Amino acid sequence: MAKEDYYDLLGVSRDASEAELKKAYRKQAIKYHPDKNPGDATAEEKFKEISHAYEVLKDAQKRAAYDRYGHAAFENGGGRGPGGMSGMGGGGGFHDPFDIFREVFGGAGGGGGGGGIFEEMFGGGGSGGGVRDGSDLRYDLEISLEDAAKGIEKELSFRKAATCERCDGSGAEPGSKKVTCPTCRGVGQVQRSGGIITFRQTCPTCGGAGTKIEKPCSRCRGEGRESKTAKVKVRIPPGVDTGSRLRSVGNGEAGLSGGQPGDLYIVLTVKDHEIFERQGQDLFCEIPIKFTLAVLGGTIEVPTLFGKASLKIPPGTQSGTTFRLRAKGMPSLRGGAQGDQLVRVHVEVPKKLTDEQRSLLEEFAKVSGDADQPTEEGWFHKAKKFF
Repeated sequence: MAKEDYYDLLGVSRDASEAELKKAYRKQAIKYHPDKNPGDATAEEKFKEISHAYEVLKDAQKRAAYDRYGHAAFENGGGRGPGGMSGMGGGGGFHDPFDIFREVFGGAGGGGGGGGIFEEMFGGGGSGGGVRDGSDLRYDLEISLEDAAKGIEKELSFRKAATCERCDGSGAEPGSKKVTCPTCRGVGQVQRSGGIITFRQTCPTCGGAGTKIEKPCSRCRGEGRESKTAKVKVRIPPGVDTGSRLRSVGNGEAGLSGGQPGDLYIVLTVKDHEIFERQGQDLFCEIPIKFTLAVLGGTIEVPTLFGKASLKIPPGTQSGTTFRLRAKGMPSLRGGAQGDQLVRVHVEVPKKLTDEQRSLLEEFAKVSGDADQPTEEGWFHKAKKFF
């Protein structure tokens, strides 16, 4: 089976710079690393292939040989390469792909032993001393429908890992300093022999930093972070809905050893309203009206999230009729047209009548013929086919 072109494996052009190669390898390595694809033999093989390709292309001499001769430059001892370049092919001088991964990402890699890809990518962990970005945080916030319609500023209070004030994040007691790690002598890695094979792994003493704190901070015990209550003000824009997420940059957990702080993500839940039901950007409500108003018509005031509005009821309005109030619904989160408010009227029938009211209604029934034919005549024509 023909080998895939190294440039194609990394997804770069043949004139890609060293920085572009490294960026491309980093992206591919994250995607196919065994820690992200446990038990996936195909992904593991792909990871080895892209690591092998990067090992060749990051070295100027090997890259020149590959550009000239292709894969043949490293076959049969590499005899066709400049100066022979023996040992570059098959069983020769290529490193373990996890060593390349550690070289690009820093610290411990995945399957070769150490902290694992997710620890390196997303921060967290202990006081090893390596530069790590802080973790993102999630804050669940419940707001009212009124707040969602108008927007509001909220102050959030929560606990998080923040930079230690005593050591200013260094992890060292004031007046103390960092010294070269005595275990790895500043290299950040130690070697372990397993017969004829020598393994390299992250130094257990300094966590790959190469330095060790002479006297750990008495407040944070050398981590450089301490748990604190943080207060953050966030502006919630009009138009948000349940599930909307807001991002507050830099208000997550503090990084380690100079790492960038994480972000705070606010996940919103809009509470159910006692009057209004939200349907996208439209609001729906049901309002009872007197049967005399339904018959004679008139104007009533109805509530909206933005105050009261006048609604004209035409004479002869039937129960269940829906009216539309333009632009009285929810605003668009993206700045589009505002939704409407839909008002469905329910005609109330009085349960108790005074003698005078009953007398007047009975007279009305006689005048209109309702006393002799209480049900609409057209209904009987529709119902005949059922009898």
